[in-house]
Amino acid sequence: MAIAKVLGIETEYGIAGGPDMDPITASSIIVNAYAQQGRTRINWDFHGETPELDARGLPGLTSFAPVVETHLANTVLTNGARLYVDHAHPEYSSPECRSPLEATLYDVAGEEVMRRAMVVANESLDAAHAITLYKNNSDGKGNSYGTHENYLLSRDVDFSNVIRAMVPHFVSRQVIVGAGKVGAETDHGQDADPAFQLSQRAEFFEEVVGLETTLKRPIINTRDEPHSDAERFRRLHVIIGDANLSQTATFVKLGSTALLLAALEDEGPDLFPSAPRHPVRAVRSYSLDVSLKTVEICEDGKWRSAWDFQDQLWHVASDYALRTGASAVATPDEVAFVLSQWREMLDGVRDDTESVADRVDWVAKWRIVSGIRDRHDLSDHDARLRAIDLQYHDLRPEKSLAQRVGLRSLLQNDEVREAVHNPPATTRAYFRGQCVARFPDQIAAANWDSVVFDVGDGPLQRVPMMDPLRGTAALTKDLFELSSTVGELLEALDR
Repeated sequence: MAIAKVLGIETEYGIAGGPDMDPITASSIIVNAYAQQGRTRINWDFHGETPELDARGLPGLTSFAPVVETHLANTVLTNGARLYVDHAHPEYSSPECRSPLEATLYDVAGEEVMRRAMVVANESLDAAHAITLYKNNSDGKGNSYGTHENYLLSRDVDFSNVIRAMVPHFVSRQVIVGAGKVGAETDHGQDADPAFQLSQRAEFFEEVVGLETTLKRPIINTRDEPHSDAERFRRLHVIIGDANLSQTATFVKLGSTALLLAALEDEGPDLFPSAPRHPVRAVRSYSLDVSLKTVEICEDGKWRSAWDFQDQLWHVASDYALRTGASAVATPDEVAFVLSQWREMLDGVRDDTESVADRVDWVAKWRIVSGIRDRHDLSDHDARLRAIDLQYHDLRPEKSLAQRVGLRSLLQNDEVREAVHNPPATTRAYFRGQCVARFPDQIAAANWDSVVFDVGDGPLQRVPMMDPLRGTAALTKDLFELSSTVGELLEALDR
């Protein structure tokens, strides 16, 4: 039986400006500014992190584990999220969430965290060094940065079946959840000379399966780091996805993937369409074609477009939900909403793009870009169109084009403000966030699966949280209400 699809999103934000135009310095300023404002200067605990472990077993000769940069700015927030510097970008990793809509809420809360951090940081800088943040995936100079999703899976699922089932989804879902992109940056992308692409990230992928995240990026990432009981759980770390400004696109991206993973757990890989024979070529070629007509030969000898794949996968998910209820993913109403929005977006991009311009990022962006190009008689590669592309992702409300194009909101502003400060009640993130909010001075460090307390005398005390569905409000709220000190909380936990 499929296990609960605990899920979340990690987003590396694009950054410009800062002292000496140094992105690492600027990113550190952003993280530290928010940490100081929120009074949450809690260290991240790197104990137990295993970025070198490969889900296929021992890494191959060409696999290189991601570098863990323990020396850069890093803190834990009261909503259970992690805010830190990853390479040369500020990154917000959302808390663990129990449903696609909840995960969408905490991803949008991350945008608000970054806006507030930008405001606070710029108050300490002169205008010439002001920092700007973008929720996008490339700097226009050939450098890409990630928006990574995470999904809880049973350890019983053979990883070869994950590859078999999910490659068709990951190469094709850009037709509805791609963020859109003017032009290209990589050598092969520039050889194709596109005016526009469906995805910001597609052209940067070079392998079908692998451990890396920044070099030789794979469609299926094999990092085996569950941040939980490794005998029971996997964490599928998905690196092939765009940073969405459309809340509906984020919701469908998470919901569709969670449904397909639950179907895989319950009913195996044979439900899924055959993968393209050349998946890397497919993900690139699909991105290059806004007409959605490009087809690729598949392992079963059939030719499929990205739209064809998504149509088949929607039926896999819909039939699965009809048979089982898909309770591992969400409530019946939320599952139905995922399926209805997925269907409407899929039919819309084929039959009537205007009908989904309020939900599909690439359609909304392409409408702006093509409109300005035609109005001012610009070439497809005019630098002003690239500037429009970047402005779509600008986090400054007065500059952001995404906030002006009528994207549909799934969330209320007060929900987002609440999620900035408070954790979801449905996972262990509740325990982490409450500890950070109530006892910040007694926390030596924290990470996804533990909180380390310093009670002032004796050794540090680690509270493990190896099950993402423990530590919820239902299980621990009363403990917090009855515990005015860390000592009392630890004694209550012992009992």
